[in-house]
Amino acid sequence: MVPGRPGYPSWDKPGAVPPPAAVPGPELSSVATALDDLTRRVTAMAEALSGTQADWVAQDLFAVERSLNAANRRLTTLNERLRKSG
Repeated sequence: MVPGRPGYPSWDKPGAVPPPAAVPGPELSSVATALDDLTRRVTAMAEALSGTQADWVAQDLFAVERSLNAANRRLTTLNERLRKSG
């Protein structure tokens, strides 16, 4: 972010947290729930394909699962930080 540019929030810096009123807490929680459901679906597909002729697809899906789990952990941490600060 370039300081002083119009249209950009002043809290748009790494590690900065906006004031509680500007944080979309319920929306972030909803996204985390949807991400959890998506992760379960990807895992189920990967497990179903594992050990078949499409095992290569399963391996890629397991990689996607790992990325989704990392994103979910990050969202969970963010939601916890927001609850503590608000």
